[in-house]
Amino acid sequence: MTQIRVDCYSISADGFGAGPAQSLEHPLGRGGEQLAAWLFPTRSFRSRVLDQPDGETGVDEGFAARGFENLGAWILGRNMFSPLRGPWADESWRGWWGDTPPYGVPVFVLTHHARPSLEMQGGTVFHFVTQGFEAALQQARAAAAGRDVRIGGGAATLRQYLQAGLIDRLHIAQSPVLLGQGEPLWAGLDLPALGYRLAEVVPGERATHLRIERG
Repeated sequence: MTQIRVDCYSISADGFGAGPAQSLEHPLGRGGEQLAAWLFPTRSFRSRVLDQPDGETGVDEGFAARGFENLGAWILGRNMFSPLRGPWADESWRGWWGDTPPYGVPVFVLTHHARPSLEMQGGTVFHFVTQGFEAALQQARAAAAGRDVRIGGGAATLRQYLQAGLIDRLHIAQSPVLLGQGEPLWAGLDLPALGYRLAEVVPGERATHLRIERG
């Protein structure tokens, strides 16, 4: 059965999923690159994103590797695809990751502005969904064909799906940094009232890993 999951989503100790002032120069906002410092040295990140054969093993790597298992589709907020805002000026922006993004499956991007689907190397196809987050999930489920759907973020996108009770399980990596401001993940959410529980807390080499489940 298809699971709707969040994996390897990094937040600060004070709950921010990105720093302020996200831009081309600062994709994760000012100071936001600190959040994923646990992920960058792992074997999974280095092999899948940097095409490098080395990388660390251990607890952090275990969570990174599991995040890529049994995936049939992804959902991303527009900020996770592009630093641009408003209508697409043209179709020259093709994502943050070069010609071969690390997804390898269909990716559904939430946006208010239509754009033709974009086929990349390595099996990634970006589809731009203007009908809302529930429509994106319906399309992603169909594309996943029984495998799981991973919601990659950002924070506002995760909050939408959590508030609607549509996420089955989450892996949150809490990094030991304070941002003070930015994109808050938990703002306005009452997770217990929404049916979520903290299933496990696992200290890693560079982050503390929280597993949260619904039901």
